[in-house]
Amino acid sequence: MTILVTGFEPFGGEAINPSWEAVRRLNGDMGDAHIERVLVPMTYADSIGTVTEAIDRLHPAAVVMVGQAGGRAELSIERVAVNCDDAQAPDNAGVLREDAPIAAEGPTAYLATLPVKQIVAGLRSAGFPAAVSNTAGLFVCNHLFYGVLDHIITHNLETRAGFVHVPFLPEQVVGKPGTPSMSLAMIVAGIDGIVAIVTSNARP
Repeated sequence: MTILVTGFEPFGGEAINPSWEAVRRLNGDMGDAHIERVLVPMTYADSIGTVTEAIDRLHPAAVVMVGQAGGRAELSIERVAVNCDDAQAPDNAGVLREDAPIAAEGPTAYLATLPVKQIVAGLRSAGFPAAVSNTAGLFVCNHLFYGVLDHIITHNLETRAGFVHVPFLPEQVVGKPGTPSMSLAMIVAGIDGIVAIVTSNARP
């Protein structure tokens, strides 16, 4: 069984992105699951295609997309992706999108097809701060989340997919008083736990 896990490149003036720093440190194999990792560009134009190409090539049982959400204090398991790009900041290509649909003919929203509440319960029982989130934002993270679900559903694929937002790393909050952070070791362990739950859920 293959599980695809993705993380983003740095953006917004940050030198690192905890999503990719964690994803690239995951073990390549977890039990009977083989983990494939993909670095995603923080751009509207290339993010979706980077991941859907990997899906079509690898045929994973599940996709766990990971992104940075500065200001959050816990592992946020996203429930819903909405068909709208609307951010005040440009992506890494300098593109600014406001009130723009992601898929012109697509539905207003898609729900994650990973077991969101089961993941949160499993993380909490293992001692990780985690919660269900009902907004993945309207920037490139949500753009990717929606686009991947749209690809899976419109192509009738069996792959399940979901999105996880992680906090800043401690070194990213220097000079940002009151901003929460989480250690890289905890983020890596949390994603390991998510992959284990997803793998167990994906077995026949």
